[in-house]
Amino acid sequence: MNRVFLIGNLTKDPEVTTTTNDVVNCKFSVAVTRRYNSAGGGKDTDFFTIVCWRGLAENCGKYLRKGSKVGICGSIQNKNYETSDGVKRYSTEIVADEVQFLSSRNETDEVNELPEVSVSKSAKKVELKPIEDEDLPF
Repeated sequence: MNRVFLIGNLTKDPEVTTTTNDVVNCKFSVAVTRRYNSAGGGKDTDFFTIVCWRGLAENCGKYLRKGSKVGICGSIQNKNYETSDGVKRYSTEIVADEVQFLSSRNETDEVNELPEVSVSKSAKKVELKPIEDEDLPF
């Protein structure tokens, strides 16, 4: 079983690209703070590279920005390759199946917080509509 669940903040704006077969992908980095304190008393942070594809990639590129808080559900993927000078390199990334937007696009914008939206990789597009106070049941 290969399943990963992370909650963290984007360290920079997402990068959206298209493959030669016109498949959209999005790559971004998420900072996740560990639950326990380090030997020095502070909390350590881990940085994970996240990759998503197709409709999910389009939505992430459209709605996420540096500092956005996200929940990620996906799997770990290891890659290795050889550089042009013969050095073998390794990389590990998280391939996201689901990304949940947990904060607004940019905390400095005057935009109200986005509703929590979970988008699976099979979804084509998600249209977000503002919620009016009179529409709330409480």
